[in-house]
Amino acid sequence: MTGSTPTPQELLAIAIEVAREAADTAYRMRAAGVEVAATKSTRTDVVTAADRAVERQVVDALAGLRPDDSVLGEEYGEERGPGTTGSGVRWIVDPIDGTVNYLYGLAHSAVSLAAEVDGVVVAGVVRNVFTGEEWTATAGGGAWRAGQRLRCSTETDLGQALVATGFAYDAARRSHQARVVAGLIPHVRDIRRLGAAALDLCLAAEGRVDAYFEKGLAAWDQAAGGLVASEAGLRVAGLRGLPAGPDLVLAAPEALFGPLHDRLDDLDAAGGP
Repeated sequence: MTGSTPTPQELLAIAIEVAREAADTAYRMRAAGVEVAATKSTRTDVVTAADRAVERQVVDALAGLRPDDSVLGEEYGEERGPGTTGSGVRWIVDPIDGTVNYLYGLAHSAVSLAAEVDGVVVAGVVRNVFTGEEWTATAGGGAWRAGQRLRCSTETDLGQALVATGFAYDAARRSHQARVVAGLIPHVRDIRRLGAAALDLCLAAEGRVDAYFEKGLAAWDQAAGGLVASEAGLRVAGLRGLPAGPDLVLAAPEALFGPLHDRLDDLDAAGGP
């Protein structure tokens, strides 16, 4: 499939095929036993052999299907196709989102794969490695799981909202995030910290949590899940009019976005280390 720019649906079909095979590999490697291969930002920020093997499998599969595309992955960075001008398509992959969960055998980790066209994410899939649950979305085509179109929560009262979040591995940033949560929790129903950003965004997309926020996400953490969330009706953005990015990703229904935004802004959620 080279030549003209593919449609989002065509890119999604490729993403689903590649992500399913990658998730199968991750599951088999976990069943066979998993070990830490390296650490990244801190001693607790681990990389397993499966992270590297799964990402290499994804990159190789995409190279076979669309050799002129580029791929941005968590473990190996950006790899460009051989074409001199490129295709305008870039794939963004998190081979195992929720690596610590994966290491411990906690069933909240996923393969996340998104496709950008000229810098805009147009297709994405998130597949739970353990359960096989799969969320998909295309730009303008809605978000889906198991044949059902997803709609986000209809909650309008922040005090009744179940809010998911995550924490960094850096101790100083984690301390700041803990202070934010301590300031937020009296104003919401409760907090959930599940440990895989892509899956958290998908849970918000179908109302299994009402909203989600986190500081420090990379492109691979939010590309596919962010599209699923936005296509399900969530507003996905940063604070003070900024786009979602490393400073903060906030995904919430319109009725909750304003009050949750303002509370997080007051708590300096996008600040700190």
